[in-house]
Amino acid sequence: MTARDPFAATDIRIRGAWERAIPLWLVPYSRLARWDRPIGAWLLLLPCWWGAALAVAAAPAFSALDMLVLFALFAVGAIAMRGAGCTYNDIVDRDFDARVSRTAIRPLPAGHITVFCAWAFIAAQGAVGLAVLLALEPGAILVGLGSIPLVLAYPFMKRLSHWPQAWLGLTFNWGALVGWAAVQGEISGPAYALYAAGIAWTLGYDTVYAHQDKEDDALAGVKSTALLFGAQTRPWVTSFYAAALALLALAGWLAGLAWLFFLGLAVTAAQCAWQVRHLDIDDPDRCLAIFKSNRLAGLLVLAAIALGMSH
Repeated sequence: MTARDPFAATDIRIRGAWERAIPLWLVPYSRLARWDRPIGAWLLLLPCWWGAALAVAAAPAFSALDMLVLFALFAVGAIAMRGAGCTYNDIVDRDFDARVSRTAIRPLPAGHITVFCAWAFIAAQGAVGLAVLLALEPGAILVGLGSIPLVLAYPFMKRLSHWPQAWLGLTFNWGALVGWAAVQGEISGPAYALYAAGIAWTLGYDTVYAHQDKEDDALAGVKSTALLFGAQTRPWVTSFYAAALALLALAGWLAGLAWLFFLGLAVTAAQCAWQVRHLDIDDPDRCLAIFKSNRLAGLLVLAAIALGMSH
């Protein structure tokens, strides 16, 4: 039995503007891929853009047109692979999701779509993602393929450890390495620092996100950093964001960015401080709003990198 009313707790915008605009047969697939909730795609995409932008700043031989094409490819790839990842996660978690209020009426636990159709949908989205990957430099293709084991293992982490957020960080920020390699052809120091920064950032924002489900997760036997940290979540999130900012500063320094990058990073720090200041772990709506604000945080990092290019 779920702890809350699933129709009140669900994160699905049931027959909202998006769902009214698409054919009825496509609605379950849209819900599997979370097309009506693009924040996940943004959080997957932004590290790709960071990596590519930082690589161009470190070796500015890339043209503006090349950069725009690369950014567009990453956007398509992020939407496809986020959708495929969500679909895969829903297949693996369908029994758990049936016992969690926020996820109980997702297409698989609610019986709106079959597991076979969900696997077929993964194949279609994966084909799009593969097409994007094959359009990149050979070095970036190899790096991109390295993310597959991380993606496949992620849904099982919440069963094994209180740190699934760390594994999500490893997975969601792999694009920082791919973005760098797409420009440079290989990975070097600034890319590793950027990747580590993204992992710390994800630990912060996904801990906040996990507080929406902590009661249901405890009932279902699912682990998370939200359950692990409990009342000490605020200092933990603060430390994660501080580590992310320090590692971003290191990445910028290693890449030789100008002082304006660090000024832009200070604005990002202010946004992270706002998140921590307004965090209420017992208010699911507040947690969701703070989690979503990380799109702005990620865009501020990208803007800081752009500022730092002006030597």
